[in-house]
Amino acid sequence: MNQTYILSLCDHTLLAPDATWDDIRTVLDDAVRFETASACIPPCFLKAARAYVGDALKLTTVIGFPTGYQTTSVKVAETLRAVGDGADEIDMVLNIGDLKSGKQDSVLDEIKQIRAACQGKILKVIIETCLLSDAEKIDACRIVGESGADFIKTSTGFSKGGATAEDVRLLRLNVPAHVKVKAAGGIRSWEDAMRMIESGADRLGTSALVRLAKQ
Repeated sequence: MNQTYILSLCDHTLLAPDATWDDIRTVLDDAVRFETASACIPPCFLKAARAYVGDALKLTTVIGFPTGYQTTSVKVAETLRAVGDGADEIDMVLNIGDLKSGKQDSVLDEIKQIRAACQGKILKVIIETCLLSDAEKIDACRIVGESGADFIKTSTGFSKGGATAEDVRLLRLNVPAHVKVKAAGGIRSWEDAMRMIESGADRLGTSALVRLAKQ
């Protein structure tokens, strides 16, 4: 498992609230240079980013980020705008409070509405594993499997914990085969990345690996 292969699975990410256009442009340039799966950037930069990279790079953005507690209508509007501005992939945060409250039908309905708003673009559902019990993670796997989403994603990277190999294995075991797994949050070394891939991750969300590749 070489570095080139690992980078091909990465969404090279910059979601810091103080990110500037110059910072974003560097991320885009590096993502193109190292042929990452995509660059994951804030929605406010999408239109400029699409004009900058053209078709040279897939662009990912985030919806309902990082808390997931926006109303469904707001998340749908965010998604429609993101797709219109050039997003190829959407990483949404599900309503964690609803999931923990047992409102599984509501959680499923919201994801389905965002799935429709994606207009065929890839949808990843962030479940924020560090805030869930194993039983709740398994419930989330079932819901995501029924929703039509393409990926289940461990974490935003903005809560109290990120991806763990144990959570990646749990998600891989409990989502249907057609749902892929994205590990994100705290992946800071090639060893971390390999551990996540070996545990079942199909995609990685990280800002560190390209920096390591540049050294």
